[in-house]
Amino acid sequence: MQQKHQTKTEVTENCCPPRSGLKSRPLLSFVQGVKVAGLFKLLGNDTRVRLLHHIVRSGEANVTDLAKALGMKPQAVSNQLVRLSDTGMIAARRDGNNVFYRVVNGCVAPLLDLALCLMEEGGDSAASAACRVED
Repeated sequence: MQQKHQTKTEVTENCCPPRSGLKSRPLLSFVQGVKVAGLFKLLGNDTRVRLLHHIVRSGEANVTDLAKALGMKPQAVSNQLVRLSDTGMIAARRDGNNVFYRVVNGCVAPLLDLALCLMEEGGDSAASAACRVED
C-alpha cells in the first residue's frame, strides 16, 4: 500500500493543535520538564539529527541509503533508527527485503527548522533574521 506523503505546509499545520503562546502558558510541571528534556536528549545526538534530516529531505529512505549518506555502517544506523522509531517520530515500511523509514510526526521537520534557526541566530544570514521574534 502506497503511503501519502504530506507537503511541508501540511506537516507544519499538522504539527500541534492551536494553543496559547509559550509566554502565556503555565510553567511546565516536573513531569513535562522531564519529558521535554528526554526529547532533547534523544535529539542531542548528531547521528539521529542527521538521520531525521535525511529522511525529511527524501521523504523515505532505507538503511542502506541512510548508511551511505552518513558514511556509517548499516548496523550503526539501524541502532539509531530503533531509538527514533520507539519515540514515534519515524515509522518503518517493509518492501521485500528492504525496510523504508519515513517521518510520521508532523513536528519533526518544523523542530529541525527551528533548531537550525537557533544555530544561525548569531550569524548575519537572512535565515537568522527570520527567526527573531518581536515582543
